Amino acid sequence: MNKYIKIFFILTVTIIFLVAFAPSYNSLNIDHLAYVVGIGIDVGENEKYRISFQFSPKSTQSSSDTGSGAESNSSSDSEQNASSTINTVEATSIDSAINLMNSYLAKKVNLSHCKVVVFSEKVAYSGISNEIFTLANNSEIRPSTSIIISKSTAKDYLDNSSPILENMITKYYETFPYSTRYTGYTFDATLGDFFNNLVSLDSEPYAILGGVSSNKTLNSNTSMENSKSSENSILGLRDSENIGLAIFKDGKLIGELDALETQSFSIINGRNIESFMTQIKDPNDENKYLDFIVFPKERKIKVNIINNTPYIEYNAKFIARIHSIDKDSKYLDSNKLEELSDFLNRYLTNQITNYLYKTSLIYKSDINGFGKYALSNFLTIPEFKKYNWKESYKDSTFKVNIETIVDSSILITET
Repeated sequence: MNKYIKIFFILTVTIIFLVAFAPSYNSLNIDHLAYVVGIGIDVGENEKYRISFQFSPKSTQSSSDTGSGAESNSSSDSEQNASSTINTVEATSIDSAINLMNSYLAKKVNLSHCKVVVFSEKVAYSGISNEIFTLANNSEIRPSTSIIISKSTAKDYLDNSSPILENMITKYYETFPYSTRYTGYTFDATLGDFFNNLVSLDSEPYAILGGVSSNKTLNSNTSMENSKSSENSILGLRDSENIGLAIFKDGKLIGELDALETQSFSIINGRNIESFMTQIKDPNDENKYLDFIVFPKERKIKVNIINNTPYIEYNAKFIARIHSIDKDSKYLDSNKLEELSDFLNRYLTNQITNYLYKTSLIYKSDINGFGKYALSNFLTIPEFKKYNWKESYKDSTFKVNIETIVDSSILITET
């Protein structure tokens, strides 16, 4: 008996050893995977969609550059790590495109490192609900993946999204939404947010507005605050831009916000923004402008249903500092700073109020999610559902109260 036990033990250990150290040739082996960092979805010529896959260099370095049924484009950079490969295929759906790409690459497409999904405006205007459900149902793609609506084609956006200050395209895709923390000109709109807003009863989806710059010179009549992606005066090595926000209603693109309107959205949302810059005319000299850096401190939102229509109050407190000043400035005096605080209060109140009425009267879309604050007016979810918040939002009345305290922020003061 002991002899048979020893033989069984030796055979078991041998099998475990062979399995553990034998080369793996299954489909999940890293050598058999092609890692996607970006997906672009355009309208197809022969099929419903023309879908582009942007691959990380490692996953494509052993793949052939040409093949039947797919296009290939390689973008190069002075840093080898920054290069990426884009392959395009026409298909009836995202899943069909992935399956065709699997065959073309002789590798399995993997979406676990996908950072952005880009839809062209033309696709977005026809509705992207089915595509969002498809992506959200894929266990590989992460909810933190950014959703971008491109004013150019999605493929052009990917082609022109070369990193400038980073060595890898994945790092650029991860970091560009972070600028909302100190500008508010864009917002970190993710697949998870889009899906949740799409299926909820109290809010509507939104996405990052992107595009490829059409400006080849620095001369432009459009101010930065009123610009959108592809419409501003920025000139640089990278042609892709992310300024503004795309607004959706029932899964369809219905409009866009410029930089200043997106800043208002970010201020009200309050989730990511830590500070923002704003510029107003000097109340004492119409030929001069004053720049402020503004820090949100408190915000409070309250929604009441009065005569069956929403009444929305937004109250906020800010600390502002003058960021541009000259030696002749009068704003070193505390009385003048108080006067300037009142002026900035009126400016921000008008800016945010105009934005809110644009979302309700023109777009009829509650992208700020005021509906969740309206829930307290109803005893049950079925009652709230019957009220139909998404349709009632267009009748909203707003009251905006802004309290701003302006500091001079000057290191050198009068003595």
